[in-house]
Amino acid sequence: MLLSIQGVTKRFGDQLALNDVSFEVTEGEIVCLLGPSGCGKTTLLRIVAGLEMPDAGQVLFDGRDIGPVPPHRRDFGLMFQDFALFPHKNVYDNVAFGPHMKDMGEERIEEQVQEVLALVGLGGFERRGVNELSGGEAQRVALARSLATHPRLLMLDEPLGSLDRALRERLMTELRDILTGVGVTALYVTHDQAEAFAIADRAVVMNAGRVEQIGPPEVIYRRPATSFVAHFLGLTNLAEGQIMDRGLVASAWGEIRADTRDHETGDQVSVLIRPEAARLTAKGSEWMGGNTLRGRLVARSFRGGRYKVQVQPETGPTLTFELAVVDALPIKPGEQVVVILDPAGVVLLPGAD
Repeated sequence: MLLSIQGVTKRFGDQLALNDVSFEVTEGEIVCLLGPSGCGKTTLLRIVAGLEMPDAGQVLFDGRDIGPVPPHRRDFGLMFQDFALFPHKNVYDNVAFGPHMKDMGEERIEEQVQEVLALVGLGGFERRGVNELSGGEAQRVALARSLATHPRLLMLDEPLGSLDRALRERLMTELRDILTGVGVTALYVTHDQAEAFAIADRAVVMNAGRVEQIGPPEVIYRRPATSFVAHFLGLTNLAEGQIMDRGLVASAWGEIRADTRDHETGDQVSVLIRPEAARLTAKGSEWMGGNTLRGRLVARSFRGGRYKVQVQPETGPTLTFELAVVDALPIKPGEQVVVILDPAGVVLLPGAD
């Protein structure tokens, strides 16, 4: 195990920023610290970098406690949201800064700069001033600079946060390709789930200084461990429930069929209905069997390849679904509908937390 965070706790006055945080990162893995602002993810990154000291717990790297090791001797790379490029230096000199500090020698520095600039798609940009760069080009220069010393661990703090959404969407895939191509171990901080899921091998979801869930993005999205994780991922169809029988759960929306194999009759659970779990049909349709709820269409919003719809069931809170355009019926807001639920799209979480 390359990096091991063990029981790290940090306070700032009366504020508990990190509360007994533990997880591990294997060599070559990209792990994202994901959570809302103020959850502790940047504080944890700063502790790993040596810019803050924990009040309790330790950080091990290659099995060694690096608490006493000063930041400049940890052989880690850092990349921040504002890129922190030197405005008076050109692209070459910005990227060469780290190798110069390590006194690699001019020939080796030249090789390193050319190598990483080619890697990030900026070959030929060496003499360009950083003020002449677009936002995406500046992001690539910052990444090249952080990779130029071949760090054993690369830490990135909201590296795409200052870019517009269209550019951020494009660079997500490119950034993952670059990191995996180099094979660098990376610890990546973001509050954006789409960014984390596009880049990470595993995500660590944090809330109020604690770890809520750790796992591959697909697992976290399909089976959030807590109500907080579900809400943070935008999964809002959530209500308390109780297991009634095998394959059946009672909820605020009525009785719903679901996979109950991990639960006993009488267990208190939180019932999550996934946004893609539904089809809609007009009330009075001949197809009335299976997992159905009656309700009224409250709103419908066209989103390109899909519709986002809100349905007010006869009982329980409003439900929000995403329907493929080809599946959407010409039902207008205010009209009655029947919601047909796929039992595989009904997820049972631990009781309300």
